Amino acid sequence: MTQLEQQIHDDLRLYLSSRGELDERMPDCPDVEEKWESLAKSYLPDGIREYARYPMASLGWMMYLGMAVAKMWDENWQAYAYQPDLYAYVRDKRGFDSMDEYVREEVLQLRGDAYDELEQMVGECAARLDNRLRRLHVEPGTKAAFEAYVACLHQLYLMGAAVQLHRMGYRMEQLS
Repeated sequence: MTQLEQQIHDDLRLYLSSRGELDERMPDCPDVEEKWESLAKSYLPDGIREYARYPMASLGWMMYLGMAVAKMWDENWQAYAYQPDLYAYVRDKRGFDSMDEYVREEVLQLRGDAYDELEQMVGECAARLDNRLRRLHVEPGTKAAFEAYVACLHQLYLMGAAVQLHRMGYRMEQLS
């Protein structure tokens, strides 16, 4: 993990822990973590295209993907594990622009205050990272800008999965 990605991780973890969305120990779910590379490869063309005009969506949607994959893992991983393009599977239900609503409504089954609170939380995480990216003062379109963007997406995916695992009752506690 690069120094930047560690800083992103620490910032998101502190924020989400302060909201009671994470345990002291991060969850260990290799099945979900292993999906990162294929999801990112599929997501990047859409995410990069949308970042200039809709940075919050470009960043936040990856956190929703992490939550969706964690939920799929919990419910019926055998049905989803071999999906050739899990990102496209989620995106194509309603399209990129409405992917957040699809995940909240259909995958996570949220309504009312819970629906709105999750939107606010993901929005805050995306805003924090967009602010961090802009403060880096790296030239758009450069390798450094790409690497910073991917580091943000990676941590948003992992944190989304961790939050969802926590919400479903998975607790990482040291056994004595």
